[in-house]
Amino acid sequence: MSNEASNEVLDSVRALLPKIAERAGSTDENRRVPAETIQELVAAGFFRMLQPKRYGGAENEPVAFFAAVRDISGACGSTGWVASVLGVHPWHVGLFAEAAQDEVWRENPDALISSSYSPVGRLTPVEGGFELSGRWRFSSGCEHASWALLGALIVGAQGKPVDFITVLVPRRDYRIEDVWDVIGLRGTASNDIVVDRAFVPQHRTMRNYEQAQLRGPGQKVNTGPLYRMPFGTVFTSAITAPVIGAVAGCYRSYISAMRDRVRLSLGGGRFAEDQFAQVAVARAASEIDAAMLQMDRNVREIYECAVRGEQIPMELRLRARRDQVRGTERALEAIDILFKTAGGNSLGRGNPIERAWRDAHAGSVHVANDVERALAMYGKGAFGLKVEDNLV
Repeated sequence: MSNEASNEVLDSVRALLPKIAERAGSTDENRRVPAETIQELVAAGFFRMLQPKRYGGAENEPVAFFAAVRDISGACGSTGWVASVLGVHPWHVGLFAEAAQDEVWRENPDALISSSYSPVGRLTPVEGGFELSGRWRFSSGCEHASWALLGALIVGAQGKPVDFITVLVPRRDYRIEDVWDVIGLRGTASNDIVVDRAFVPQHRTMRNYEQAQLRGPGQKVNTGPLYRMPFGTVFTSAITAPVIGAVAGCYRSYISAMRDRVRLSLGGGRFAEDQFAQVAVARAASEIDAAMLQMDRNVREIYECAVRGEQIPMELRLRARRDQVRGTERALEAIDILFKTAGGNSLGRGNPIERAWRDAHAGSVHVANDVERALAMYGKGAFGLKVEDNLV
């Protein structure tokens, strides 16, 4: 996709931000992103950024996609989270067999896909594919989607798991149960998906091992560099980008709100003239910048490797994971500083600082943001030890 086309999408998305920010409070209270917001993002071309060109997508460079996610998240954390996960799934479906892609997009190029990747489903081999049953939690934005990517285990003859699989399931084969009532990212409607003995044909399955090896049947028809990038980089970045974006948006709200505020305690005076407040702002801004810069650098370098047709070094894949989880950690450090220094003004329910604080901390508990595990993998690789993990 040309830079001009990419900028057009970003400009279209940015034009929506005032409306998204106006709806942030009701999105949080109603526990779901409004359908009109999703339709506006569809019309802006956002959800086609990582979609294969052969189905009307843009195959945009992923750095531009994550920039758009951060912008949306700065207006509303829940909307940014849903946009990011629904927006990254067209990339993943692009790795599936051509027949599966045809089912999703042939009749509706704007079809959206949600997910719940935990391998809690049970797959039993049957003629032509598998029978699937299970209950999956945390499928963000699932009510807006007509397909779901679900994690499952193939169960052998003795009842033991023999392989980890991701399956693609149409809306007619599952039901959604409204259970989402949480403290942060309330508007993501990350509800449960339940499947009872649905048939999944072979072409709508993908082995997680092959995915980690950067292999997928979809690469035969989607030959662009975007589809030769690691799931462990693309998907995990889609989980951290909304957290960073929400905190960046909070920072802007904080500066605006606190610039002219006069303290009623600690001797009074303008907050902006307090040296300790100035230092706090500097620390928060530096953490946000570092999180963004490292993520963009790593994603860009991996994409450029794919453009050149080179094997992506494990060292770079591990560095991307290291900086992705540190990006989340840095964002939390920044928003904790802002929340604390805003004092009692940050406690009022529904104000942008309080909501962003809840959203950022809620996003940090996603398995893709398991800081210690990801850092341990990087250290293991740095010492020359073999690293085997599907999220690298």
